[in-house]
Amino acid sequence: MKIAIIGAGKLGSALGKAWAKAGHYIIFGVRSPGQGKTQPPLAEIGVGATSMAVPDAARASDIIVLATPWPAVADAIKAMGDLRGKVLIDCTNPLSLNGDGSLSLSLGSTTSGAEEIEKMAPGAQVVKAFNTYGWENFANSDYPNAASLKPVMFYCGDHDAAKATVQQLASDLNFEPVDTGGLGMSRSLEPLALLWIRLNVREGRNANFTWARLTR
Repeated sequence: MKIAIIGAGKLGSALGKAWAKAGHYIIFGVRSPGQGKTQPPLAEIGVGATSMAVPDAARASDIIVLATPWPAVADAIKAMGDLRGKVLIDCTNPLSLNGDGSLSLSLGSTTSGAEEIEKMAPGAQVVKAFNTYGWENFANSDYPNAASLKPVMFYCGDHDAAKATVQQLASDLNFEPVDTGGLGMSRSLEPLALLWIRLNVREGRNANFTWARLTR
């Protein structure tokens, strides 16, 4: 697949390297290709990746991965232009910093970040996924002591074909994909990300844990 990743920070870089290793072609969408402090890991990936300005990256790909911080989401979507018919994978979380330094969600209960993104990008096939863990788990999802268990990747959306694409991309990174339903389920997946972050901090900023599913 030809995948545009909007955002070249730790999350976008980890996903890009992992998917390139799985055989996909990665286009990093950045403000100024080749300039600025945050640049994608093109040298590490090699011929399997390139970088373009955000609008060009969006036009060149059928699958777009939104991996920016929440405050940058609106500008990123505006910069991408017309996204009708594109699969838009939302990896973001609407995190808000409280006065005491703790994190909370700025949206929830009656809406979610993913649902607001769907409003910002009319016609895009939005799927919420790859938001419930830190970038470390995308760089390496292997848990050798977990016997036959794989880390779970929850996702949701209203378009079956788009969700099938996400299911494949999750499997490519060695996750067990779990379809949780329509896009409204992102109201549950975003708080799950906040729980993961709080446990990470509580355990001394240890990112070496994920969710898994046991079935009878």
